Amino acid sequence: MTEYRLLDLVDSQDFRTLFIDELGWGNPDHPDLKLEVDDRKYVFKQVAGYMGLRIWHCPVLPPRKVQRVLDELVGKDSHERLIIFTDEQHQDWRWPRRSQLGSTNAKLLAHEYIVGDRSTHLSQRLQAIELDFDEELHLVELLNRMRDAFDKEAETASVQAARLMSALYGELEASGIEDHDATLLLARLLFLFFGDDAEMKGWETGLFQSFIRDRTTENTLHNDLQALFHVLRTSPNTRKLPVGSPFDRFRYINGGLYEESINISPLTSAFRNYLLEACEFDWTIISPAVFGSMFQTVKSKEARRHGGEHYTTEENILKTIRPLFLDEYTERLEDAWDDKAKLTKLHNELGRLLFLDPACGCGNFLIVAYRELRALELEILKRRRDLDIIDNTDIKISGVDRAQLSFDVTGDIKVTLDHFFGIEIEEWPARIAETAMLLVDHLANQRMAQEFGYAPDRLPIKIAPTIHHANALRLDWNDVVEASDDVVILGNPPFVGGRTKDDEQKYDMQEIWGGQYIGDLDYVTCWYVKAVKYYGKLRGRWAFVSTNSICQGIPVPNLWRPILEAGWRCRFAHRSFQWETEAPGGAAVHVSIVGFDRSKTSPKPVLWTYPEGGRGEGLGTSVSRINPYLIEGPNLLVESRLRPFNSKFEQVNYANKPSDGGNLVVTEEEYEEIVQDPIAAKYLRKFIGAKELLHDLDRWCLWIDDNDDLEDLNRSPILAERMAGVKDMRNASKAASTRAKAGTPYKFGQIQQPSTDYLAIPKTVSTLRRFLPVAYLSPDIIASDKVYTVPDPDGFLLGVFSSTMFIVWMKTIGGRLKSDVSFSNKLTYNTFPMPIITSSQRQSIIDAASLIVGARKAHRGLSLARMYDPLAMPSDLLAAHDEVDRVIDKIFGRVDVRDEADRQKVLFRNYAILTKQEFLL
Repeated sequence: MTEYRLLDLVDSQDFRTLFIDELGWGNPDHPDLKLEVDDRKYVFKQVAGYMGLRIWHCPVLPPRKVQRVLDELVGKDSHERLIIFTDEQHQDWRWPRRSQLGSTNAKLLAHEYIVGDRSTHLSQRLQAIELDFDEELHLVELLNRMRDAFDKEAETASVQAARLMSALYGELEASGIEDHDATLLLARLLFLFFGDDAEMKGWETGLFQSFIRDRTTENTLHNDLQALFHVLRTSPNTRKLPVGSPFDRFRYINGGLYEESINISPLTSAFRNYLLEACEFDWTIISPAVFGSMFQTVKSKEARRHGGEHYTTEENILKTIRPLFLDEYTERLEDAWDDKAKLTKLHNELGRLLFLDPACGCGNFLIVAYRELRALELEILKRRRDLDIIDNTDIKISGVDRAQLSFDVTGDIKVTLDHFFGIEIEEWPARIAETAMLLVDHLANQRMAQEFGYAPDRLPIKIAPTIHHANALRLDWNDVVEASDDVVILGNPPFVGGRTKDDEQKYDMQEIWGGQYIGDLDYVTCWYVKAVKYYGKLRGRWAFVSTNSICQGIPVPNLWRPILEAGWRCRFAHRSFQWETEAPGGAAVHVSIVGFDRSKTSPKPVLWTYPEGGRGEGLGTSVSRINPYLIEGPNLLVESRLRPFNSKFEQVNYANKPSDGGNLVVTEEEYEEIVQDPIAAKYLRKFIGAKELLHDLDRWCLWIDDNDDLEDLNRSPILAERMAGVKDMRNASKAASTRAKAGTPYKFGQIQQPSTDYLAIPKTVSTLRRFLPVAYLSPDIIASDKVYTVPDPDGFLLGVFSSTMFIVWMKTIGGRLKSDVSFSNKLTYNTFPMPIITSSQRQSIIDAASLIVGARKAHRGLSLARMYDPLAMPSDLLAAHDEVDRVIDKIFGRVDVRDEADRQKVLFRNYAILTKQEFLL
């Protein structure tokens, strides 16, 4: 079978042969469907099927809005379906995209195909749903294949929608409309776009589009929109409209969305053109969960970076809400399936839950949480209906599809928008959050109507979420929603590191942390402190997506101690992984997701681990306890130390920092110029940082001290110019300590250069490396501040640093740069819990380390990076490291260290002994 063979069958509309003979599907099992829409008749022929999933062909290509109506009608007989509409030259393959729970976002996606097009992806989609003749595939598996094959259009649609919104925003800027008014205007337009397409109860399909097309001009549009908004916020009882007014067909909306008056100056002709284009777009294709990311495209990348914003995929939101509450309630539904009393109890509990996202952005977390809970509630109501039917002997159900019986359960809805609360510092996303929540509520109500025949009428809007436009760190969260055991806190607060906080954020840190403010803590930690204070002694549960710094390095004790002391346990955690964002140009970050509750035993904590580097699928495992470093183990906190635990360890030093504005450092391009100046050349030294050490790269510096002839600084124009540059840079510094060094511009800002041969330790290495690559340098090679230095005359410390035990300790408790592992003299080295060793044990380490030195000499042509390639280490070097591990593992005792988790247990046990902390596995 070739892809052209498949497409030839598509072109000829021989879908029966395509699906049955080529793709291995089954024969049709349903007669033709004859349907009528707008006085036109359509015939649908089933061409193939598999376990209830039917493929339908309609040899007519109606407008897409008619296609959606027809799909609803086909759906009454065929819940799972793929419909192909065709004419002679064009085809629309339409697949109903659904969320994983309850199908609350069941909307057709259009996959357009032009006959004869061989550049299409349709053939790959078809191959993805091919069934082998002996393959016994469950329906769920096939549906997953269909989603993978046919749901991609939503991504393309999101990009198109984002471009439309950006274009509209740009034209509003060109019209001189203030940002606040532009924010409100676009939020209102979004609601109207959605109303046109989503079959909102009492709303005519295409009503807003026909109003813009037929009743406005580019000159009157601004006034026409103002008039429309006035009507939308006016109750029908007080409206005073002339007979035949175009506004009379619009329903009363209110709910705050249209309440405030805004100023709209005359709009550009391009704005009206983009508005009409947006009206043509099918907004129901896009899930409200991605609206936030879509709308952020009107903001600059710099603004997102400044605010620490990282917009979230649905997949990552589900990583948070499933273990926080959704998995628990889903399991309880399964347990209560045949027990009406349990179902009622579960439903009542869902109705008591309140949700707060105190950094809600455009509401993605609240939207997905609401969608999934409404879907769960729908399953409860459906099951209660079925049990009631079974118990009610007065109802004869023989030959009747229960799903087609009409029951008005709108009064039984307990999961409502007014149970959802958000706080957002920026007005723009706050407005979008409000709007998107209204839209996802409509989708949930549509799904209810499909199941029960009734849905609540949400217009005018009376039930809405509460989104506060405020700084969450300066607001009492009780003023938003009063704390109780039923409040669930969740979200993705902003990530801003110690060096990038602005003055306002630093002020927030000081206010939240008080006298305990620590500059190393990320801004996100403020939300942890607020959550702990908010709940007080209440039970509650909460989870945040955070930068991985909250469970790595120096900040861990400062953040986790008050959490643990307040009685919270880690309910679940996703270890560091690479964060994917739906916002174009989003920053690449590595995050952890951590959830807390005050339960002692249930549910059992679940820990997700990811491949090194944080990419790929996570593996969830039930564990006894998750500690602050997000491993299974005791709640120990590793504190920095000024001296090593082990008296045999030499002091590791921070190296040399230029603080020079680049004037004391010589690049490869500048090298020849310096060498040709005989005075400047006298002071040229090799300058080695982590990059140069690992990759054997050349870099130099000018190294001058007080014992040198300082008159040379004036004799050499090159030196004179560079010294002036250093002096200017230091004088302009905000740091008083840097300005104080402007008088000695020839010297590095910080100097700790060894006077003997020394071991250089890279400050940061890839987490993929099996061992920490360190190397010896001579004292005439200047170490930069990207490495640490330590004397090691006999090779003892080379052996320690080269052990698996040491790099596991680094990876477990050390800081990270993205996913790269960071070495720290005070944290990872001074705290390394190696037992006290005897002279003979020390000699064994030295002897094993000499094997590493010998193996490296055999590969002189390779850089350290090449020698320590995790996929291609030379066998003799690997054998030398194995010998080092054998010796050092034995020093840690008779322990089984088959994997990293075993080593972590050993290391924490030793650390607990050395610090006299209680150790509980």
